[in-house]
Amino acid sequence: MCGRYTIYTDLTQLAERFGFDAGDIDIPPSYNVAPTQSVLTVVRGEGNRAELMRWGLIPSWAKDMSIGSRMINARAETVAEKPSFRAALTRRRCLVIADGFYEWQKTATGKRPMRIAMDDGRPFAFAGLWETWKSPDSRLVKSCTIITTSANDRLQSIHSRMPVILTPEAEELWLDNSIEDAALASQVLAPYPLQDLQAYEVSSLVNSPKNNAPELVVPVG
Repeated sequence: MCGRYTIYTDLTQLAERFGFDAGDIDIPPSYNVAPTQSVLTVVRGEGNRAELMRWGLIPSWAKDMSIGSRMINARAETVAEKPSFRAALTRRRCLVIADGFYEWQKTATGKRPMRIAMDDGRPFAFAGLWETWKSPDSRLVKSCTIITTSANDRLQSIHSRMPVILTPEAEELWLDNSIEDAALASQVLAPYPLQDLQAYEVSSLVNSPKNNAPELVVPVG
């Protein structure tokens, strides 16, 4: 699964990398992004557009927002079948922008937090889905989920699952609104194929979403 991640890369750099106009977007660096927070996403309109969305997908038919806290992830293996996700898979795909994520590795002495990032620290995109929900007071809330898959060989020893990290080529397919074939879109929902990921232990301070500071991404020891 993916329950925490980081995004502290400069917004100007992100806009250049993912080809979006930052516009009025203003989001502070975060070293411990947690569910229900506002997260940076990219959707495709006439061009790429950055939007802030609530992490935890709220289906359009939901009675209240609380369901979103249970829908922070969607499994690649079943996303096309689940009523909460299947319409979004064909019509509302997005990129969720990150520069690292956390997983907790089970050990004989307990779980230890590990941060996974690119060797060179560059930002990347998770495959995401989004929805718009209308609250009882007619407020529109955009929310998103991150798709997960089986961990690649590099990360199996840490956790059995990992978020779907898209290559730049896969990002284009994922954002292409002309593709409404779920099977075709799902072709990119695979374990990250490259070996340019690093993983290292970080402070247990990351266990609490209340903690959010640069020291959270510093390797232990």
